[in-house]
Amino acid sequence: MDFERLNGDLRELRKRNGVLGLALGSMAAAQLLSGVVMLTQLGRERVLVVPPTLNRTFWVEGERVSASYLEQMGGFIAWLVLDISPGSVDWKKNVLLGYVEPDQYEVLRTQQDIQADRLRRLNASTSLEVQEMVSNEDEQSLVIRGRLSLRINGAVTSVDPRAYRLQFIHQGGRIHLKSFKEISYGAPDPATAALPAPRSGAAAADPASAALPQPLPSP
Repeated sequence: MDFERLNGDLRELRKRNGVLGLALGSMAAAQLLSGVVMLTQLGRERVLVVPPTLNRTFWVEGERVSASYLEQMGGFIAWLVLDISPGSVDWKKNVLLGYVEPDQYEVLRTQQDIQADRLRRLNASTSLEVQEMVSNEDEQSLVIRGRLSLRINGAVTSVDPRAYRLQFIHQGGRIHLKSFKEISYGAPDPATAALPAPRSGAAAADPASAALPQPLPSP
């Protein structure tokens, strides 16, 4: 028996076993590290999105969305609610209801139907010139300030400074409109701003229709 050759083979086997052991240890360490990373990220998922119809990226994290999302979605919702005419009010209402929180769906649908009837009866249209947006990521809210124009039979009858507070909620992987309320134009705190007092001679607002502003004059 060639003992020298046998010893050489044993040394080669030990060397290979050492390399395999090192590789196995590295793989185990990598698996352990990936497991630790996954555990630390549970409940902290953040998705970066580049929506095709919006002009800025935004992030979604759990039940929160970024300020840029609030501003872009808020501007879109305000356009649906406040830039309306007899010809556009019905389809804008249907688009709006697709973003409304389920608990508010019937209330807003009824109010928007009443609004559409008044719009057609007066042959009126409204439009908002946005001047400022103030978002609040902690509360998932947005305040929009601007000048609301009212036209009746094609003639401008009023241009008033207005402010609106939009409250959003992110559930089930999508954004929902929770409320859209008119607030005092100079309200410093969006979270505590109260609705403005009714104009002289105007009836108090129906609580069932307080979720959306009423840009048209009372009938």
